Amino acid sequence: MDDNDHVQRSERHKTIIRAVDSGPRRIQELAELTGASTITIRRDLAELAEKGTLRRTHGGAETALMRGAEFPFGLRQSEAPATKSALAEAAAQLVRPGQSVLIDNGTTALAVAHELRGVGITALALSLHAAAALASKPGNEVIVPGGTVDADDLSFVGIDAVDVVRSMRFDIAFLGACSADPASGLTVSKWADAKIKRAAMDSSTRTVLVATAEKFTRTSAHLFGTFADLDTIITTVDISPAVLYEVRQAGAAVITV
Repeated sequence: MDDNDHVQRSERHKTIIRAVDSGPRRIQELAELTGASTITIRRDLAELAEKGTLRRTHGGAETALMRGAEFPFGLRQSEAPATKSALAEAAAQLVRPGQSVLIDNGTTALAVAHELRGVGITALALSLHAAAALASKPGNEVIVPGGTVDADDLSFVGIDAVDVVRSMRFDIAFLGACSADPASGLTVSKWADAKIKRAAMDSSTRTVLVATAEKFTRTSAHLFGTFADLDTIITTVDISPAVLYEVRQAGAAVITV
């Protein structure tokens, strides 16, 4: 499979997930929506069902995602790499050698981890992906919390991870969020993830949310904080002026790229 085929497949999978999220869909509907053959759609549905992102039905599929849940890690990783790289570069400018830094799970946090290779920090990585990136160049002391690992994004989940986060003190924590709607606060789709993020905020001198603009138009099930809990938000220039107003009213600084 060449790179172009991979991108087309990823985009088609995201289109299918969005479609079934609004209600059950027939195979023929999905074929017409994506321009793919029904044979290709059947194969796509089998792959997505195996990942747990939808459920097969007789002749079609329906959603299996929780409210506000994100796409599978593999799909998100292929999305907007240049944007995530720009966000990560801005985030890395806030870090100095010798500091203690927490790196969240997720694809944007992974981009931050890549930018912080060999900087000379003590880093707690909340996913195996981030840990590998941080340790890929000599210079950092990289720590992982241990405990259960999520099968999709290789993040650490459970009370063991929360305890390790609470036992440390960080100069800066880089966090992500499934959703950051001003009215609903900072939310994620998984209860365990919310607990870890809350612990990270409580253990950090400075908390930085790194997120693309569309995150500020969504809501998810589990609250872990509000804009007032953040010191800085790093986002893209297309963020809504209304959201910018709410962020600044809450006392957080904003960096746009």
